[in-house]
Amino acid sequence: MLAPAADWLGRARRNCGPGFAAGAGNMVRVITVEREYGSGGAEFAHRLAEHLGWKVVDRCLVEEVAQKAGVPTRLAEECDEQLDPWYHRLGKAFWHGSMERMPGSDTDQSMFDGERMVRLQRERVMKAAEEGHCVIVGRGAACVLGTYPGAFHAFVFTSMKRKVKWFRQHFPHAQQEPEEEILATDRRRAAYIRRFYGQDWADRKLYHLMLDSCMEDEAMLGSVLSGAGLRAAERV
Repeated sequence: MLAPAADWLGRARRNCGPGFAAGAGNMVRVITVEREYGSGGAEFAHRLAEHLGWKVVDRCLVEEVAQKAGVPTRLAEECDEQLDPWYHRLGKAFWHGSMERMPGSDTDQSMFDGERMVRLQRERVMKAAEEGHCVIVGRGAACVLGTYPGAFHAFVFTSMKRKVKWFRQHFPHAQQEPEEEILATDRRRAAYIRRFYGQDWADRKLYHLMLDSCMEDEAMLGSVLSGAGLRAAERV
């Protein structure tokens, strides 16, 4: 179970404010970008990484977890930033409480679920942070690295009108109503962060910078680079 992670995060948050990484003399070496669905936050993270000459950690995180767990990428994608269905959690709780728990390996497909996905993703996020010079997209990275020295956290949002426009551009043949899909996706992301990290996904106290993507790319890049103290940083 991952509940202890939320306890650890709570203690860390009480000891460190959101400005600690950029203001404590630590050179920022990792930037996390959380995003509302349709805000273009993931695309911005890729442009930011390209601008800095850093690695972007996004879909590759899912692929690496799938490889380590020995499961199809499709199965890992189904668990990515998702909660397990209620009946899965209920069955798992019943199983744990009614018989001796058998240890499962990271390569046991039958044991792979959202909790294992989060645990493996957390390990990979920490490894990426240790390597440095990377931009990490979503996956609770701002929570995992909440007190990590040299980490800078940004959240990208925008108006529903702009998100609907983004959705229609990217999924012109989608049958579902754009607004319903956008709201549902953001609710899933919020529930994921609340379940595994005990935090409010959109809480501004988790981030150093909140960005409305209605800004031009150059303005967004400049805001992050200035906030992270990387304005004069050269490509690595």
